[in-house]
Amino acid sequence: MNKFEIIDEYGYKDYKILNKVFKSTLKMEKVKNAFFSVVLVDEQKIQNINRDYRGKDKVTDVISFAFEDNDKRVYNNTRILGEIYICIPRMKQQAKEYGHTETRELAFLGVHGLLHLLGYDHMKKEDEEVMFAKQELVLNEYSETKRRN
Repeated sequence: MNKFEIIDEYGYKDYKILNKVFKSTLKMEKVKNAFFSVVLVDEQKIQNINRDYRGKDKVTDVISFAFEDNDKRVYNNTRILGEIYICIPRMKQQAKEYGHTETRELAFLGVHGLLHLLGYDHMKKEDEEVMFAKQELVLNEYSETKRRN
């Protein structure tokens, strides 16, 4: 059974969509017995994390720390995938910029972060195409996350 914990440090409270998209992503990827955490944060917190761990002193939308980058982390038959940090003010700003709902942007960032925990990346064009196609598959399952045209 998969488990994840959502820690709302920001006080956003409207993150029900994450439960849906995480479950869909884990099912799509055939992941069983895994745990990860998601922390909803403000701009200062994500900037500090970005500076301290990535050497980039700027605000970003999502940061993932994949614990399995070096080897599989298994405790009590549970894979420990890692942590995802989502910046709520940046998510809100991007939703406006891209012309879609906060729900869709939050879902996108959540799926994006989880796929990073599962080993996907977008450094090369062909890897980006695979990762982004998977994101869209999950997001298109839910009417509240479909793109507006």
